[in-house]
Amino acid sequence: MKKALTLLLLITVLIPCKLFAQDNRFSGWAALFHSQKFSDKWGMSFDAQFRSANHYDYLQNVLLRPSVNYYFDNNKMAALGYAYIATNNEVAGVEAFRPESRIWEQLIINTKISKATTLQHRFRLEQRFLGNTSAKNDHYFAQRLRYFARAVVPLKKTDAFTKGMFLGLQNEIMVNVQNNQKVNKHFFDQNRAYVAFGYRLHKKVDIEFGYLNQFVQQASATYFNHVLQVAIYTRL
Repeated sequence: MKKALTLLLLITVLIPCKLFAQDNRFSGWAALFHSQKFSDKWGMSFDAQFRSANHYDYLQNVLLRPSVNYYFDNNKMAALGYAYIATNNEVAGVEAFRPESRIWEQLIINTKISKATTLQHRFRLEQRFLGNTSAKNDHYFAQRLRYFARAVVPLKKTDAFTKGMFLGLQNEIMVNVQNNQKVNKHFFDQNRAYVAFGYRLHKKVDIEFGYLNQFVQQASATYFNHVLQVAIYTRL
């Protein structure tokens, strides 16, 4: 357990700090993550996220992402989902709106590293349909692969974690696997490292506040986005 958590902590906190970025940005994200089982095999998930522009100037992104889930067992789950992302940019007083629709497939594998702590591995493939109002008829298709790892670590030793404070650690890396010439001209897209303190109200509700370090590769530059995030997780 200690080795797994130490590795995730290094990925989450130390590795992004060694990367060189030409720019630093600051924003705030708010998110709601909900999952619900209808039977032993079937369920659904939904998340809604709201992200500010640099320096918290305005609401830049709204993301809505539902899915249908199939549970192989208590440790493995597959999902098929859709996402809609609305992006507003303001450059020199001119507004530009970019819509994006995604179809995505994912596999989640949960691995126990202690009685109360699970390390979640998530593999997601996205088919992205992007548009851009700043350029006429600039609509294109791309695919992106994402790997995500997350652990919720209770701050008090317990056999069954149903209530109390916890530390959330996660990291996600994204790579472009098709048509990266239209996205950012690179295979690597971005890395998101995150650490948070949270409170489990009961076994079905978590709330957390944390810091997310987003390292983004653009066509000819890179930047860090320093994000303060508040998130609510519900499970039924």
